[in-house]
Amino acid sequence: MADKIIRIGTRDSELALWQAHTVEKKLNDLGYKTQIIAVKSQGDILLDKPLYELGITGIFTKTLDIAMINGEIDIAVHSMKDVPTALPKGIVQAAVLERANSLDILVHKGNLDFLNESATIATGSLRRQAQWLNKYPNHKVVDLRGNVNTRMQKLNDNDWSGAVFAAAGLERINLKPENYINLDWMIPAPAQGAMVVVAMENDNFALDALTQLNDIETEIVTYIERQFLRTLEGGCTAPIGSLVKYNDEEDTLHFQGVLFSLDGKIKIEIDKIVPIEEWKKLGFNMALEVLKNGGAELMKSIKESLKK
Repeated sequence: MADKIIRIGTRDSELALWQAHTVEKKLNDLGYKTQIIAVKSQGDILLDKPLYELGITGIFTKTLDIAMINGEIDIAVHSMKDVPTALPKGIVQAAVLERANSLDILVHKGNLDFLNESATIATGSLRRQAQWLNKYPNHKVVDLRGNVNTRMQKLNDNDWSGAVFAAAGLERINLKPENYINLDWMIPAPAQGAMVVVAMENDNFALDALTQLNDIETEIVTYIERQFLRTLEGGCTAPIGSLVKYNDEEDTLHFQGVLFSLDGKIKIEIDKIVPIEEWKKLGFNMALEVLKNGGAELMKSIKESLKK
């Protein structure tokens, strides 16, 4: 059994491969043999349509799910924020690695005067779009798709004032430029900055190996954030953000969650500090508060708008 090779499935972008190699090194250090198998996902191929128009949650993970179910790979490594809150039958979350930077950042071209004027900002995320328009209603937001390298190139090639990226992705592949600002007012996507490894639920060899990579604090806070998302029924497309931070001195969790209208004009937010003991249903309870506070009607109108 020691000679068994764990086949690691990944998308073929530079960032996805970096993530896969990170997991590979950790497994190799524990004495496991590995092989990386890269595949192209539908989300990487269909770059001419906004993600929400494709109508598929998990468009970046589906290809790897199928490869795993078909026995072509043993495990898959993902940016956790891209993974649907409900995994396909037979596939389980096997490890969550320690979270990196969870912030969104604005990459710009060296001059920030546009923040006080009219401007065009690029992002493929409805969450980022809604939060940007909420803060800068006189700006225009355009769709930006592709892996981080492609998006950075598109920013350079167009006359946009800036584009929004996840800090962690750019930091991981040393692509974070000098011209950026931290958007600490923007609530990130649930589980942003975290990497997750999934495996088949009956593959005890892979599951035993991956258990050793799991970071319990990151597992808990991302569980809460994703439970919030799942309860709001956001899939990967609604303008929903959440962030949970653990305070080990006080043994408390700081929960922040937001739901926006697509144009950013309506904002429903929640911000609470609770004892750690409440973690199991915290995301669920926070989402219920949002739904009671006008969120149910807002989610309904978002879904109707996205169908058109």
